[in-house]
Parts: sequence; C-alpha cells; structure tokens
Amino acid sequence: MTKNRFLPISRAEMKQRGIEQFDFICITGDAYVDHPSFGIAIISRVLESQGFQVGMIAQPNWKSTEDFLKLGLPKYAFLVTSGNIDSMVAHYTVAKRLRSTDAYSAGNQMGKRPDRAVIVYCNQLKKIAPQIPVLIGGLEASLRRFAHYDYWDNAVRPSILCDAKADLLMYGMGELQITEIAKRFRAGETVDTMTDIRGTCYLTKPIHTPYGAVQCPDFQIVAADKKSYAKATRQQMNEQDEIYGKTVIQRHGADMLVQNPPMRSLTQQELDEVYALPYMRMYHPSYEAQGGVAAIEEVEFSIAHNRGCFGACNFCSIAFHQGRKIATRSEQSILAEAESFTHNPRFKGYIHDVGGPTANFRQPSCQKQLKAGLCKDGKKCLAPNPCKLLEVDHTEYLNLLRKIRDIKGVKKVFIRSGIRYDYLIEDRDEAFFDELVKYHISGQLKVAPEHCSNAVLDKMGKPHIETYLHFMKKFYKKTNQFQKEQYLVPYLMSSHPGSTLKDAIELACFLKKEHIRPEQVQDFYPTPGTVSTCMYYTGLDPYTMQPVYIPYTKEDKAMQRALLQYFQPKNRDLVLKALKKAKRYDLIGKGKDALVEDYPQTSFHQQPNNRNLKSKGKQKWHREKQDKRKNKR
Repeated sequence: MTKNRFLPISRAEMKQRGIEQFDFICITGDAYVDHPSFGIAIISRVLESQGFQVGMIAQPNWKSTEDFLKLGLPKYAFLVTSGNIDSMVAHYTVAKRLRSTDAYSAGNQMGKRPDRAVIVYCNQLKKIAPQIPVLIGGLEASLRRFAHYDYWDNAVRPSILCDAKADLLMYGMGELQITEIAKRFRAGETVDTMTDIRGTCYLTKPIHTPYGAVQCPDFQIVAADKKSYAKATRQQMNEQDEIYGKTVIQRHGADMLVQNPPMRSLTQQELDEVYALPYMRMYHPSYEAQGGVAAIEEVEFSIAHNRGCFGACNFCSIAFHQGRKIATRSEQSILAEAESFTHNPRFKGYIHDVGGPTANFRQPSCQKQLKAGLCKDGKKCLAPNPCKLLEVDHTEYLNLLRKIRDIKGVKKVFIRSGIRYDYLIEDRDEAFFDELVKYHISGQLKVAPEHCSNAVLDKMGKPHIETYLHFMKKFYKKTNQFQKEQYLVPYLMSSHPGSTLKDAIELACFLKKEHIRPEQVQDFYPTPGTVSTCMYYTGLDPYTMQPVYIPYTKEDKAMQRALLQYFQPKNRDLVLKALKKAKRYDLIGKGKDALVEDYPQTSFHQQPNNRNLKSKGKQKWHREKQDKRKNKR
C-alpha cells in the first residue's frame, strides 16, 4: 500500500499499485474529492471495498480523446457522472447568465466541464471504445431519466439515456445498484442482460417491454402536449416508493424506456459501512497549487446522519432522487466519525453540521409507511397541515448531539443543513428546541418558509405561514430566555408557479411587518425532476390538472424579486412599477405601511433630469422659437 490512499488518477499510480487494468473507471465532472458528501467518492469506495480495482478521471478534456484513455480501458465498464450537481445549474444562473465561479473545480475555475456533461462524456466514450459498457448515475442522470422539460432549451428533451447512448442508468443513491451490477460483471454476465435490477433504467425494443408496467405518454406526445406532460409527471412521481412503486415505461421513438422500481433504502448497518470506508475526506493533493477545491470547506468537518425527506417540497428534487423514506446511521457510526475529526490537524474544534437533507429527521413520519409506503398523489406529511398519523420525536437526535458535544476536542456542534421548523414545532417535548437554541446555532439559524401567501405555499407543498409565525415567536422567546443574540434567516423564493404580483406584494408587506430584510432571495429555478418544474412548463398542477399562474416574463420576475428587497434603493423603480401596476397606491408614500416613496412631482425647470417626453417637446419648441427670432434679427 502506498502512502497516497486516493484512488489512482494516473498510469504512474497504477504502476505503483501493481494494477495492469482497472475493473471500473469513474469519470466525473467535479474535481476529485474523496469525501462521502461526493457521490462518486462513495460509489468508488464501495467498489474498492468489494475487491474491484477502480481508477478516477476527474474533469477530462472533452474536446479530445487523450484524457479519456489515460488510464486505459476498464475490464467491465466506465462509470459516468456530471458531479454533485447538474452541469447546467453549475454553469448558469436562473437568468441563464454564465456563472463566474465553480466551487467544485480547483481554484473555483469555470470551464472545467462541458454543458450537459453526462451526454458529452458518454458520447466521447462510445466513439473511443464502443465495446465497453457505459453506466451513468448521479443527480444529472437521475433527474433526467424520463422525458423532461429542459429550462435552458425551453423544450422537452428525451430521457438522457437516448442522448448519452449509455447502456444503463442508476437513479437514486446507487450503492446497492452498483454492488449488484459489479457482482454480475464478475460472474461473467453482460450488461444487456442486466434488465431486472431495481433502481435502474434502460432502453429496449418495445417487443421486450416487461409486463405489468405503468405506461406514461410517449416522449413525442409529452413534447407536444402539456396536459400529457402533466399526466406523465404524476404517474412518475406516484411510483417512486420502494414498497409499492411499479415499473414505469415511456416510449421514445423506436425504443422503450424502462424504469425498474426504486431500489430499497440502505439498512442502518449498510449505511454505517458506507460511511466507515477509508475516505481521505479531502480533495486530491494535485489541486493544492491551484488553491484547492472550495466545495470541501463546509463539508470536511460535517456529518451526514440521514438520507431522504418525507417533507417532499414540490420544488425540491430530493424525493425524486433519494426518496421520501428516512434512512439513518447508528449512533456509534456518527460518534466514531466525530471523534476521528479530533485527530485531524486541520480540525479546530468546530463541527459545521450534523444533518442531511433535513437535519431533524431520524425516524419515519408514521408507522404506516413502513408496511404500506408513503402516501401518493401529492399528499404531504407536513403540508398544508401535519398529518394526523405524524409521529414527532427528537429524543434520539438530541441524545446524539449531547454525546457529540461531550467528545474531547469538540468545542462546538452546529446545525446548518436545515431544520424543518414545521416538524419541530409539533414536538410537545421542547428539550430539543431548547438545546438547539442554546448550543447549536452560530448566530443565525437558516429556515425555509419560502413565502407567506398560503396560495403559493400550497403550490410549493409547504406549510402555511401561520406555522412559521408560531415557530418564529417561540424561537425568539427562547433566544431571549438563554440570553443569546441569534437570528432567523428565512429562505425566500420569488416567482414560484402560482405566485402572482399580488402574492409578491403580500410577501413584501409581510417582510416589512416582521422587520425582515433578506440579504439574498432566490428566483424559482425550474430544474428537471420536480413537480414545480412541471407546473412551470405546463401551467397545470399535475395532481389536480387545474391551471396555475406562471410568472414567465422577465418584467414579472424582476418585479417579484425586487419586492422581496423593496428597501434597496436599486429596486425603487421596479417596486414603484409593480405597486402602480397592481393599483396598490396605499403602499406608496411615507405612511407606516408604505414600501417605497414616489418620485417628487416637480416642474421641468427644477428637475431637468426628470423631464418626460412632453416636457422635452416643449423645450424643443422654445428653442425653435428662439432660433426663429434670431433669424429675423
């Protein structure tokens, strides 16, 4: 064993380890970071733990074949991912402007991966070595597994399998899928026979379509008819439960896309084993000269204790990717990871997070879901009101945090990945709430009410604003009780489907009333694989098929965004325009409820810079009259 315990990234490292040919070669759009918060790090370490030789090619130059061949050809398959996030989201803002930095590349450098990285990488591999199977996974592949609306093309694209020409797609987290696939390769099976593995998708000829599947409208139909697209979305979402989910099929021209039922969640023991693998928990040292990889900063000393989210907000992709069932690590596993930090010379005593998709979920929302699965057709455990079967208990999570705080060398344990306040507020035992406020907030607690209009919150799949107000009141009461100077930082979203200008004004008034001045707001970003994106594209709620208002125009979006920061001078013109358009003159002026003052009404002699077209015309008329008088003289 060499001192460098990262997976090999070069021929020289292959030689050092005595490797002649890799079993699998991973290709990722991110810089190589060997940390369990990076999906490809988990998949590669899982394979290594089972005795397979695994190589890593990070951010290959896709404009030539050289980088793709630098480790030779794998014995079994290439494994391709765009990285931790969708490559288009990594490159473009919601306004479709090119971003200036990429936290997943060394030195924050942009341009290290192509647009639609999975497709580009796969196409190159198929040109280079068409005989080698190509398997795709990760967020970009997982969320694009069906025909999907693509915000950047403003059109419906086919399943990513069609464009990538990959042999198999793994959706979800992938450990059990890759384990089964690797086992079958080792036994001599070929990829074309691996059509029965849960949590995978493949293309086949219609004659080979499995029986008993739920059939969505064809790609050609959903690309042309928005009602059919909405229907397909509902069908797909309804079959994403590991207990009752069925095979889903969707025809793409001469081929049939087959999504096998979801893979089961990892057991606690299996999840513990995944996190016990020998990760280096750092970016590859080859990036040091470029300033390292910024994405590691928040996660290096953070602990993920769970997966899944039964909150299932409509704009979030977690339910479609990880699932709604909660999977958790054991107390022993988490404490061992926390204790390991204290032996790291970079550790300063501060654990940045003990969380996951939602920090305070460590148990199922109810006992019914364990046998029957989670409710379908858009029913939520927490919204608009908590389900009567909801079980709320923070005892286990609280005890875990107490034990982490007691580890020698740990100074402070923060929770930054997000507390579901709507779940927390339902807990009659306030011990966790007390200790959250007393010990686990670094000045600010980020929570996500998202909006205040209940009509908009219903389209988001979020609880009504009264729940947040109840939580906020209790939070500040406890903050004062423990003599802390701590604040809530609410995440807010503008221009979500269903949000009218009236709703945006309502939110601005709410923010003023509650003395909230958000430093940042997020425009709704229609990413693949969410119910909200379906609403955005179709103008329909897929569960009710009722029309939904969509703020499509740049002006509408700009006004809604400006209203959330009505207090900023740069937004004054847009806020005035919005209020006048909505005929809300009562919110213009110097009154206590006013959002903005109007510009003073003055004559053109006093304000030459504010002349309207009419006054400019008068000025021209006076000049012409003076010129005529001069000519007469």
